[in-house]
Formats: sequence, structure tokens, C-alpha cells
Amino acid sequence: MRLVFIRSCVALIVGAALARAVSLTDDFEDFETRRVEVHSRIHNETTLRYIKNSGICETTPNVTQYSGYIDVGTNMSTWFWFFEARNSPETAPFTLWLNGGPGCSSMIGLFQENGPCLVNEDGNSTYLNPYSWNNVSNVIYIDQPIGTGFSYGTDTVNSTETAAPLVWKAFQVLFESKLFSEYASREFIFATESYGGHYGPSFVTYFEQQNALIASGALEGEPVVVSALVINNGWYDPLIQNIAYYNFATYAPGYGQLQSDAVLKNISESLYGPDGCVAKGEACYTAGNSTESNDICVQADNYCTNYVFVPAIGDLDMYDLRQNSSSLFPPEYYVDYLRKKHVMKRIGAETKYAECSYAAYGLFEQTGDDARTWLPQLSALANSGMKILIWVREPDCSDSIRSCNWLGGYASVLAMDWYGNETLHNTLLSNITLGGTPIAAVANVDNFSFARVYAAGHEVAAFQPAAALAIFTQVMNKEPLHSV
Repeated sequence: MRLVFIRSCVALIVGAALARAVSLTDDFEDFETRRVEVHSRIHNETTLRYIKNSGICETTPNVTQYSGYIDVGTNMSTWFWFFEARNSPETAPFTLWLNGGPGCSSMIGLFQENGPCLVNEDGNSTYLNPYSWNNVSNVIYIDQPIGTGFSYGTDTVNSTETAAPLVWKAFQVLFESKLFSEYASREFIFATESYGGHYGPSFVTYFEQQNALIASGALEGEPVVVSALVINNGWYDPLIQNIAYYNFATYAPGYGQLQSDAVLKNISESLYGPDGCVAKGEACYTAGNSTESNDICVQADNYCTNYVFVPAIGDLDMYDLRQNSSSLFPPEYYVDYLRKKHVMKRIGAETKYAECSYAAYGLFEQTGDDARTWLPQLSALANSGMKILIWVREPDCSDSIRSCNWLGGYASVLAMDWYGNETLHNTLLSNITLGGTPIAAVANVDNFSFARVYAAGHEVAAFQPAAALAIFTQVMNKEPLHSV
């Protein structure tokens, strides 16, 4: 559901051996900075503008980085930040990371979760993340839609469906350029979280449709072939996950009943009563993409939020049940860092950083996008045999009630209509370990894996970076999840 303007609950666990902090006052003159523009020969009004090796964030010797803009149309500048793999970049896969929202920046993932660096408390310096995903993969972070993060210009995106073409066009520009053309043939991992439960199935499905048109000769372009889909704590199916809010408030594993009997009675009536949340959600699904669907789905979203989610959460923290809603955690040092003029100049940013965009979110809100399901598309991708990881978090044997609690995520997975459904139902979750310590309960069915990561929060890689890197690496290598 609406995951946009809430502070993420992230505890940064980074290990003892860290590189020295890199301060804004350090001498960057040794770093190569080049501002280059590349124009697409196929797509009109598109440009790739970038700076090479800014010296910001990734300071590992001989690891290349690019940051800048992909102009996907007139006055439509999409921010990207690319980091070469620290190991074997010439053969390592290519990973896209998208945060959710809708309307939240992927710099959240870069600086709080799985990127090459983390920001110190002083807001002026960084230190290397030893568990960065670019240890094993080339990684690109993209701020979308327009208005998110460092992206700027005219935002025409008002739904998950309309967001996909512009991200596809961004990769057309990237893969057409000599700068990124070598990655077009690599294994491509699409990694996302939260509202990525919408983005992932939608975007990958759209990419495959475009690939088919290119293969048939009906469209000129660069194929974008996704080999693996990774979704962390996703928002897939509002009907299933709204019910999970009630179930979780009734009995949260490790905590018991979270709300009073009277509150739970009201939530139940709001869910299952005539013209309640379930009825409104089903009406939204039935409306599909008809002209009436926007109003129907907006009504469903507003009702379920006000009468199911809000009373279910009460004064609890929506990202982590272990905290109350007044918590000022985590400190977002990276936001101030990215707003430093010196940093902006070095990386080529042309507008003030906005972690989440009210304007971008508002456009999605007008179409009731939050109330729509993308579970059928996710099911179809699983049915095709694509490598897929759906992972959730379980902090201290409990969970966050909000932002896609694990009961709702697991229920969505079990409801998927694909050939492995019965087998998944009959597969018990079993522990996997890292160095002898349990890190997750998992189930593997062919190329599909589900993982419930222990002692984590909404941003799993921030709470359990070593476990997240190990799990990501196994998916990247197309392995079933296992102990290491």
C-alpha cells in the first residue's frame, strides 16, 4: 500500500572491517571526471549524460562508476547511478535496483541497503559497505518516475502500467550506447522492493512483450532480457494483503493480539461487511482497465486504508513492530549528504534530492493504482520458469504490521496460479544458515524461492547485509537457497 512518506526503519549492520571514511574535504583531484553526452540514433529526444568516476561513494581502487541522466523525452530526465562489480566486472551479471513508493528514490537502496557505501553520522563522509551487491554484480540504480530522487522534468506516469515504458526506454538508450552495450548480453537481474511488488511483475512483463516485438521485426530496439526477478517485501495483491493486516493485528507471531477486541471487531466488519474492503477490492479487480476503474479502485484504496490499515496499525511503527510510531529511526544521514553542493557537482546531479515525491505519488493515487493486483503477472513469470525470489522479513519472530507484513507476502505467494502451486503448499519452510547461524526459513520449488529472513526489517539488506548478499548471490547464480 502507501509506503511513500514514512521514514524507513533500517538498522545498518555493517561488520567490523571497514575502509576509512571518505570526507567531502578529501582531495578528489586524483579522480577522473568527464561529462559526456550520448544521443540515441533510434529514439528521438533521448540523451545519455553522465560523469565517470566522481570519487563519491565507491572508492574501491579500479572500480568504475557512472552517474548522470537518461533523457527519455523532452524535459524528462531520469537519474541513474551505475557501479561496476568489484570482482570480475567483465563477466559479472547486470542488476537493476528500484525502490518503491510509488515515487521513492532508489538512492534509498544505494545508501541504506545494498550499495557500495554508507554515510557517516557527520553527513559529510562515507565508508565502504563490505556487503555491497556490487561485490558480485554490476549494479545500476534508477530514480523513477520523473520527480523522484534526482530525476526531474515532466512526469506523465500515473500508474504502474504507464511507468514501465519509460524505464524500458531508459534501457534502450543505455544498451544502444557503447558505454553500456556490453551489459545487454549479460544475465539481467531485476531487483526491487515494497511497491516493487507492482513494479517487478509489470515491468518484466512489459519488457518481454517488447522483446517479442523486436524479435518479430515489428519494433526496432534493444532486447531487455530479464533472467531473474527479486522482490523484497512486496505489495502484490491488495485483497490478500489487506486481510493479512487484520490477521496480523489479531495475532502477531511472538506478540499475540495487537489491538483491542473492539478495534478488531470494527476492522472485521470493515473488511467483510456489505460494501466493505473485500467487496470494494473485488470490484476494483473486476473493473480491470475500464474507464470506470480509476474511480472504483480509488474508492477501494481509500476505504481499505482508512478502515483496515489505520486501525490495525494504531500507534505501532508501520515498518517495524519493535518500535512505536514516534521513533526517529533510522537517521537518514545520506539525504543531507546528497544535498551537499559539492557532492551534487561531483556526481552531476542537477536538482535537489527528494527522497520521495508527493507529486509522483499523487498521480498514482488518482488512478487507484495501489488497489490493483499484479499477482497474475507474477504467476505467469513463475510459470515460465524464470528465476524468482520473493523474500520477506521476520524481526525477532514478529514483523511489521505495515509495509507488506510477511503473513501477507506468504499468503500472496501461496495464491499464485502456476504449476508449482501445489508443491509450494506442501513444502515446509526450512532453515538455512550462514556460517552455522540460521538466517532464514526458505522454500524452493524449481526456479522459485521464498525466504523469510530472520531479525530483519522492511529493508532486509540493511538489517541483515551479510545474509542478504549471500541470498542474492545464490539467486544470481540460479541456485536454490541453501546454507553456506
